Amino acid sequence: MAPQLTLQAPLALPPDEVPAYLNRLWSETLHDSGSASTFTLLVWEPSWLEQQLIRTGRADGPLTGLLSESLLQAARQAVGELGLPSSTAPTAPELAWALGHQSGSHSAEDLRGQFVDRAISVHQPRRLITLAPTLAEDKPLETLVAAYCPLAEERAGGSNACGDVVVLRGGRGAMQQGLAMLQALIQPELPCWIWWNGSMDESPALLEALAVPPRRLVVDSSIGHPHRCLELMVQRIELGQAVNDLNWLRLRTWRESLAMVFDPPNRQAALDRVVQLDIDMEGEHPVKGLLLAAWVADRLGWHLQSSYWIEADAQHEGRGIGAEFQRQDGQSVQLRLMPVPVGVSKIHPGALVGLRLICAPEGQPPLCVILCSESGGCMRLEAGGVASMELVEEVVPLPNESEEMEMARLLSGGHDSTNPLMAAAAALAAKLLPS
Repeated sequence: MAPQLTLQAPLALPPDEVPAYLNRLWSETLHDSGSASTFTLLVWEPSWLEQQLIRTGRADGPLTGLLSESLLQAARQAVGELGLPSSTAPTAPELAWALGHQSGSHSAEDLRGQFVDRAISVHQPRRLITLAPTLAEDKPLETLVAAYCPLAEERAGGSNACGDVVVLRGGRGAMQQGLAMLQALIQPELPCWIWWNGSMDESPALLEALAVPPRRLVVDSSIGHPHRCLELMVQRIELGQAVNDLNWLRLRTWRESLAMVFDPPNRQAALDRVVQLDIDMEGEHPVKGLLLAAWVADRLGWHLQSSYWIEADAQHEGRGIGAEFQRQDGQSVQLRLMPVPVGVSKIHPGALVGLRLICAPEGQPPLCVILCSESGGCMRLEAGGVASMELVEEVVPLPNESEEMEMARLLSGGHDSTNPLMAAAAALAAKLLPS
């Protein structure tokens, strides 16, 4: 993150004065600066983990809302200290909740929303609004406004398109109270993105009020109760709203790697003879694995017959999910999605460890395709009689990009509709998840 050229420094104002002040700012003070006619980006930025790590003295400030390496390291250390399972991701809500029961009263300067991330500023948002709820539920609503321009080397085509920044800070009740003023700041003539950068479980009334069509909704289905995550996405997609899921975007390299394995013509026929799909994941948040399984099933035309819970055993950290599909030729395909032990968890809950796809093509030896996030993750999937099969094994290159970079990719593509592959996968994943 780097500060942008500031035309007007952050200024604290009473909430009811913000709309009129911004109108005067552009019509009088900054009339000659040139404002961007692009889009509004509204971000729900609770940063509960960072707030709790600072409050308990495990991290230094300022509070920025960004997942820095030092913050992730402090979170992973807290997982061990608090006795949580080793597969607990540093961004898992369970960690922030556990930290909330620890003593501490450290504080730091809150800078959430006061700078525009470089990856996002290059797309020149007309207005960036950040909702920054605080741990103190009784904190009254505070509002900050600022104006900025992208740095010279980031101006697309050398244009001087500037924007403004609005930050709302306070307890969650205060956020709700500021809703009317907030709605007035969203200009109806410009596209609006609602980035719900937190758990999909929290503040449902606020999410419902903000994320109304035709506003474009961006969520992360790795954060929140799995049923809630999938049901919310399916509901919004059925309403015709443009929905993007960062968890789905993180599956890109898995989908590409699997597709490339079957690029050779001599393997393509094997796709019609899949008999088993096994997916290993970190922890017990299954949505990412379900989305990948649903994508495979949808692309190959399988029909879901049943799904069920698989109880934990000695090799797994928790219960998994099993399912039976029917191929287009009427034959059965078995799915197993299981949590496996890991040494160091990845950043987001439910990260994939490995995938095994077994095919039984007619007149050819069985084919076993194994993909894994690292070479060590392939070992468990290599067991179970695969020695008698043709074995194809690949390590999937995992991207190491921030949420801001992923969000910038969405902004660059426009995405005024839902990706049809994701829409189909989300609907099937919701049916795959047992009640």
